[in-house]
Amino acid sequence: MPYSVYVIGLRPEVLGKKRVADEHSDRREDKPCVYVGQTARTPEERFSQHLAGKHSRRIVREFGVKLKPRLYRNVKPFATRPEAEAAEMRLAEKLRRRGYAVWSR
Repeated sequence: MPYSVYVIGLRPEVLGKKRVADEHSDRREDKPCVYVGQTARTPEERFSQHLAGKHSRRIVREFGVKLKPRLYRNVKPFATRPEAEAAEMRLAEKLRRRGYAVWSR
């Protein structure tokens, strides 16, 4: 069963709480807020699960807008969950360095 990494765009209102805004103070204004995850399902199926509240992260359920395939299209599927989790962390860090406000596990 292949594991995939995915990115979901979040509404900017996610930054509305001071603590959250402070945690992402290095975010560039021209970059969106995103959630990075990994799954054994397709990214589309996993996004639907998040929105339906099934095994969902609250931040995605409340602020999730759409998948951002352009941000993960070059990340190929992985054979094992640990490989996918490591790739999730690498992609999250890469996006942070580019100025995105990033949430992940």
